[in-house]
Amino acid sequence: MSVYFSENETISLDSIRDLQLRRMKKQLLYVLHGNAVYRDLYRRAGIDAGWVENKFRDFEAISELPTIKKDNLRDTYPLGLCCVDKAEIREMHMSSGSTGTPIVMPYTQADLAQWSECMARCYIMAGARKGDVAQVTPSFGLFNGGFGMYHGARAAELFVVPTGAGNTERQIRLARDFKTKIFGAVVSYGIRILEMLDEMKMTLPDWKIGVFGAETFSDELKNRFRSKLDIEAYDIYGMTETGGVGTLGMECPARDGIHVWEDHYYVEILDPLTLRVLPDGEEGELAVTSLTREALPVIRFRTGDLTKIQSREKCVCGRTHVRIAPISGRTDDMLIIKGVNFFPKQVEQALLEIPGVLPHFQIIVEEIDGVKDVRINVEAEDDVTGYTVEKHLKERLGFSPKGDVYKKGELPRQEGKAQRVFK
Repeated sequence: MSVYFSENETISLDSIRDLQLRRMKKQLLYVLHGNAVYRDLYRRAGIDAGWVENKFRDFEAISELPTIKKDNLRDTYPLGLCCVDKAEIREMHMSSGSTGTPIVMPYTQADLAQWSECMARCYIMAGARKGDVAQVTPSFGLFNGGFGMYHGARAAELFVVPTGAGNTERQIRLARDFKTKIFGAVVSYGIRILEMLDEMKMTLPDWKIGVFGAETFSDELKNRFRSKLDIEAYDIYGMTETGGVGTLGMECPARDGIHVWEDHYYVEILDPLTLRVLPDGEEGELAVTSLTREALPVIRFRTGDLTKIQSREKCVCGRTHVRIAPISGRTDDMLIIKGVNFFPKQVEQALLEIPGVLPHFQIIVEEIDGVKDVRINVEAEDDVTGYTVEKHLKERLGFSPKGDVYKKGELPRQEGKAQRVFK
């Protein structure tokens, strides 16, 4: 029997659409009255409160609303798009990028409750139950990962072990000592756990559920986590701009796409060039509208993530919310080398198909006399040769990249999200 955190997870499609339409109209009026930047943006597009009241009758009208991007949030740093008084803010997080103007997400008490609910739904969907031990390994700080998993675990009434990042040997020991069932981490930290278990010849903890996010997560790497860690690995989705980890949703045990929490978010798939709304099944850029956030709602936010609507049918898990395909890449990380377009996730998928290849790799883009080329360095076991790697990548990517094969541990590691592409 399926277990749900909220009855809204299983409401009918008609009920979802009615709820979304009501919340969308309310949110539009809210930002028009509450924020001068939004008001000016909409005024230039001919949108005002009268338009919302009289013309926003169905979702076909949404295409008349302007989209926003990360630049809109950076240009209004720190709180220019905020719709509440500063005295109402209870917490803030911001993007994990190390350069440039950061993106700040403020939270009211209601926003924290919304985030907690979305994340708790993810835990319950993965099989967590009241009292289960959840180990939270993302950092507790401006990056939202640690706090988001913590807030959600509290809402789901789990026993939280808030380790934060680093000290991997202690992480594994604590997982054994406290019998951790749910392990939350960024994707690349799961790779580090694999390495440490192998290096230290440590006993595998008896965890059952892995919730991994913040980075693209290929099926090949999920399968490696399942086989090496003896864990059910789930791809969780959310970002700073939508309110943090888990806010948008997660895949369920059926593994048939990522459930989006449609009572809190409305999603569209756009053509990245024309901004035309694409039909279901066609890949494009995901745009998100937050329907219930107070401090800083985003309206038609272009995420840069590439995906498609996979299904609107009721899932075998009983949930009725739309499912999107796992993120295939980003509009800004596509590489074009020798006339071939590809994404870092495709490189990871291809490399992990080679027996003996390890999950750490580098994509180094070089430019000589105006001509771009790419070098792909990878860690692998001793019996893997550069010829083997090059041959397989040529078959999968359509060209032969240069590169070297390194022993395990020889390529540099980063704290937090792994850096794969170097230009």
